[in-house]
Amino acid sequence: MTHWVPELLAPAGSLEKLKVAVLYGADAVYLGGQKFGLRTAADNFTYAELEEGVEFAHERGAQVYVVLNSFLHDSDLEELPEFLSYIEKIKVDAVIVSDLGVVETVAQNCSIDIHLSTQASCLNSQAALLWKEMGVTRIVLGREVSVAEAAKIKEVSGLEVEMFIHGSMCMAYSGNCVISNFTQGRDSNRGGCAHSCRFEYSLDFSNIDSATHEQKNAYFMSSKDLEGIRVLPEFIKGKIDSLKVEGRMKSPHYAGTISKVYSSALKYYREHGHVLSEQMLEWERELRKITHREYTQASLIKPADATSIYSDREHEQGDYTIAGVVLEVVENDFLLVEVRSAFEEGDDLELVPFDRDSVAFKADFLIETDGERTNRSRPGILLKIPYVEGAKQWNLLRSRDSR
Repeated sequence: MTHWVPELLAPAGSLEKLKVAVLYGADAVYLGGQKFGLRTAADNFTYAELEEGVEFAHERGAQVYVVLNSFLHDSDLEELPEFLSYIEKIKVDAVIVSDLGVVETVAQNCSIDIHLSTQASCLNSQAALLWKEMGVTRIVLGREVSVAEAAKIKEVSGLEVEMFIHGSMCMAYSGNCVISNFTQGRDSNRGGCAHSCRFEYSLDFSNIDSATHEQKNAYFMSSKDLEGIRVLPEFIKGKIDSLKVEGRMKSPHYAGTISKVYSSALKYYREHGHVLSEQMLEWERELRKITHREYTQASLIKPADATSIYSDREHEQGDYTIAGVVLEVVENDFLLVEVRSAFEEGDDLELVPFDRDSVAFKADFLIETDGERTNRSRPGILLKIPYVEGAKQWNLLRSRDSR
């Protein structure tokens, strides 16, 4: 007997991250083109990359959603129909929108499914019903909604619902923060968010208690990162259709690790009907190997409060960093890897397979493509390193940060 589980939706900030996420278990990925999205600093996809990415995902049973979730002016809308025609032609599965004008433009110009972005901050069933009348087929709910509330919205509206399960959190209702606009002249709702909420601010209490004249600095607007792996049974109980991971700007190591951990947990639930597995501790250890802030469940079960504030400026560092990506496997001979972080001959590395535990091995030799042996790698170069049983193209290699 198998049990129903939600879709796992992973971020794809580049074609490489798309391939990594799909191969490590994501059921669907979301990405941006060169325009109309909110992550202008991401690599974003050219037309050729979009076509290759959709083909790659579909061949492996995964879906592709394109973000059009910026708030557009009339001049932007004029360019949108041409882009819609293209992504419909290459069979993109859905678009993610937040602007009413974009919803209407999509509905008039193509038949692609419309998912409402969390940028629209939909928090209740009446709003969901209104969006349904506009042609929306799925609601990506605001992060302020609990799983129980989301289940109710799904029941009342009859729409698919999607919730964030992992990643960075906004301090404000999504789509309503304009701190970057006024502090740095960057439009946070048109792709220019400067992450101003992560900065240190000065709090002046002198007008509140003139006796102390207290003034202190704090990161009081910065949130811890969301982690919902122990909430999986609640998502499933509520029939939440899709579990979304934030992070198109993050690394292939992040895309691969998150996709592998959550897809493994969902697979375990599908087979056993629960996640009461000794693997839970291992899944949580894996989630701490990627760069992250301290984790919180935010508002998934109860409203987030002061305990969800992250009081440091910098990210916590995971124990590991990506050392490289496997480009070619020559069985029983060597792995050809593209180096991402420098490592040395004799270093301990880990291969991260798609569907089994990581494999530790020692880099006993490093050989450059011209045949010359070297004792230290450099980011960006191609190297031959020792063969590891079971290695496949696009597997990640990682190393400890302690060097």
